[in-house]
Amino acid sequence: MLTLLPTPIGNIEDISFRALRVLEEAEILLCEDTRIAKKLLHLLVERHGLRHHIRTFISLHSHNESETLQSFDPSFFDRNVVYMSDAGMPCISDPGALLVAYCQEHGIDYTVLPGPSAFSTAYAASGFLSPHFIFYGFLPHKGKAREYALQALLHERFPVILYEAPHRLQRLLDELERTVPDRPLFAAKEITKKHERFFKGTAAMLKSEITGPLLKGEWVVILEAAPSAAGVSEISADDIERLDLPPRQKAKLLAKATGKSVKECYEMLLKSDG
Repeated sequence: MLTLLPTPIGNIEDISFRALRVLEEAEILLCEDTRIAKKLLHLLVERHGLRHHIRTFISLHSHNESETLQSFDPSFFDRNVVYMSDAGMPCISDPGALLVAYCQEHGIDYTVLPGPSAFSTAYAASGFLSPHFIFYGFLPHKGKAREYALQALLHERFPVILYEAPHRLQRLLDELERTVPDRPLFAAKEITKKHERFFKGTAAMLKSEITGPLLKGEWVVILEAAPSAAGVSEISADDIERLDLPPRQKAKLLAKATGKSVKECYEMLLKSDG
């Protein structure tokens, strides 16, 4: 069978007893980067007494996942196969979803171990009160795609969780200061690691605190939900229609502001353009 195994996102002590047992029973290891996987196993041997017998390491990452799976025969999974990403939970802003779909298609038994995940850890640390949230992951890096995605997320009625690289964090804070200067934000740096830090406030406040060496490291940024339904409705339908957005994105915003379905709003926009 296949086991999807989450790995520590920074602190090696976050490995579970169950994960160690699965690795000891594993015959084949699928992983994003074989070098990182071997380094992690070496640390687990040293610090937790792991006794594994893995001899076959196969790289399976976002650029080769589809091609590699096409080369497999379902009988490949007659052995104990483990898939793990470099850090965190497989399939969550990491490869693995195609592998799960392959197992479902071919009737292969699989299971997923619970374990470390940056977005849920950050939300628990954020202090936001909503029992619901939206996990988005990484925004598009540039251009209109990034602008459209961010505009849509700023109108969500639940907190939105983003991942961001250190060299793009300053840009994200600039964008948020420009568009939602009063919106509360939470930023978590290097979760579970030695230099873990938490920051909360407006974009301007975070920009003043997160400078120089503090920018280094991986970040989770959480945007507080958009204002309540009453607040959202203060943005008129006419205001939204004037936005420079594709019809489908505009229809989603109109639906939130008017209470109509996205389909109704989309058809209305197409008629008005016609």
